[in-house]
Amino acid sequence: MSIMHFSFVTLFPELIEGYFTQSILKRAVEDEKIAVDFYNPRDATTDKHKRVDAPMIGGGAGMLMSPQPLMDTLGGIKKNNPKAYIVFVSPVAKRFVQNDAKRLAKKEHLVLVSGRYEGIDERVIEAYADELFSIGDYILTGGELASLVLCDAISRNVEGVLGNSDSLSVESFESALLEAPSFTKPNNYEGAGVISEFLKGNHSKITDLKRGLSLCKTKYFRPDLYKKGITDEK
Repeated sequence: MSIMHFSFVTLFPELIEGYFTQSILKRAVEDEKIAVDFYNPRDATTDKHKRVDAPMIGGGAGMLMSPQPLMDTLGGIKKNNPKAYIVFVSPVAKRFVQNDAKRLAKKEHLVLVSGRYEGIDERVIEAYADELFSIGDYILTGGELASLVLCDAISRNVEGVLGNSDSLSVESFESALLEAPSFTKPNNYEGAGVISEFLKGNHSKITDLKRGLSLCKTKYFRPDLYKKGITDEK
């Protein structure tokens, strides 16, 4: 099985590196299920002061990441691996969902580009973007967190990364419904018990009960998904 390769293009690689020193993704790197490297556009700038930003043409508050450092960085990556699939994170993009994570987990090499300042010169996106994604309707100070969100979600779907791959099938968003509530021992904690049917070992009844709970939870928290789930079953 080939290793899944993630490249982060970021002005602040140190914001991302630490995430791969703990837990599941640390093991995934050590077991050579995924590989991670970093490219800093500042290393590619031809500006004598190492600047990577410039004012917006036509006016506007703030600065943009200028094209040359990013163009040269991404061009070098594509030259080394023409199959590299380049993804930009931006609030001005389609919403990233679980099906995207599963689909992108089949790629050989993903390049995740993190913007800073007021964003990236549009010519870079037009020249190099294979896809653009947003993780939500809000603004962050930079794209590093969004790139990490994509990498984490995608990595979980790479074969061998999770110890028990069956756990993927019962998680939220694997169907149109949210995952049902779950419980662990003790059966009673400070007066709060668990659903008695869960303790009886009748897996058919437990499955039906979880299905009902999943419907209730989805209807309350995500009525948009609930409507879709009901429609899909008809």
